[in-house]
Amino acid sequence: MAEHVTSRKTYFAIFAALLILTYATIVVARIDLGRFNTIVALTIAVTKAVLVVVGGFMWLALLIGLTMADIVTRGWIPVPGILIQARLLLL
Repeated sequence: MAEHVTSRKTYFAIFAALLILTYATIVVARIDLGRFNTIVALTIAVTKAVLVVVGGFMWLALLIGLTMADIVTRGWIPVPGILIQARLLLL
């Protein structure tokens, strides 16, 4: 089963981008841009939100992938009677 594994480099890049954007938010808050203060602050906030969502989906994909790998590779214990019932359903 081929899985997509996200590297640590991607997670560190997202973390660094979030730190840089947090610093940018602090800098912009101290500069008077007039009417553009709100626009710039919202642009930075939306960018950070998108990065968090992308990181969240990668984390979710990792968890689902590991769960599916666990389920697929388990040795299942046969339950008596189940195979007979399955064959009867196919008839």
